[in-house]
Amino acid sequence: MDTVDSLAQYQTQSAPMPEIWRLLIVHRTVLTYPDTVTTSYNEVRMQPNDEPGQAVLSARLEIDPFEGVLSYVDYFGTRVSAFDIHRPHRHLAVTATTTVETFPPAGSWPGAEAAGWNVAPAAEGSMSWAELGDANCEDRFEEFLSPTPLTELDDELFGIAAEIKDASADPRTAARTVCEWVHRTLAYEAGATGVHTSAVEAYLARRGVCQDLSHLAIGMLRSMGVPTRYVSGYLHPGGTVEIGKAVVGESHAWIEWFDGSWNRFDPTNLTAPGQAHVVVGRGRDYRDVPPVKGVYAGPEATGNEVTVRITRLR
Repeated sequence: MDTVDSLAQYQTQSAPMPEIWRLLIVHRTVLTYPDTVTTSYNEVRMQPNDEPGQAVLSARLEIDPFEGVLSYVDYFGTRVSAFDIHRPHRHLAVTATTTVETFPPAGSWPGAEAAGWNVAPAAEGSMSWAELGDANCEDRFEEFLSPTPLTELDDELFGIAAEIKDASADPRTAARTVCEWVHRTLAYEAGATGVHTSAVEAYLARRGVCQDLSHLAIGMLRSMGVPTRYVSGYLHPGGTVEIGKAVVGESHAWIEWFDGSWNRFDPTNLTAPGQAHVVVGRGRDYRDVPPVKGVYAGPEATGNEVTVRITRLR
């Protein structure tokens, strides 16, 4: 039996296998300087990896000026391209072009497990608070339990998190409740915050962007003893966008928490990530996965142009 036949037997007229999306992502960052930069050292995290839920079909990185690049995978599993420039320049342009296929959430359609798909554990298989406490998480996931400057809480937020934990039967219930609370509490407002804004600052302002909602949810769950990590990637607008039409996409952030397995959720959109989400990297917070970071000798950059265009090819 070939692959098509083996998958087709699990599809029915009432419950077909959800679509596999193919996305073309073009992420371009251009830095401009008012005068000559003599030397710069840079890291780029703009290219997805193969992992459950997505498969990279092609990837290309263009750098101008170009003097070579070294690629590696960092401690958290994120693909990194590192490069130096040792000649005078007044701009730096980095363009990452990736074609990736994304799959529906594991276990989201009848027959997924029988067809060989990696099915997520059912809710009844998640850990209890006692089991999580006995799971040696302090050693296994210490970096995802410790607060960072962007995720640490104040006394008020610690109290709210404690109340949610006390009212939740298990870590998974607490995680969903936290995401819902964050979604209700912080109004999404583009440009309201910056990359250095902490969870507490966003909470006090009652507004922020996806990274702020993620940082706040991460801080609250970590305070309960639930290992939680920051996920950076891309988001296609979805909806009724015509296939083949390039649209303005965005860099996006969501979270993953551990309760026996890693579970992902997008508190900004109050949904489990699916075909519209593409993972680029993971870390303790945004500072572990910025698209571009580096140091250079020269004047402060006067321009930072960032564009993300996403086309659903099928």
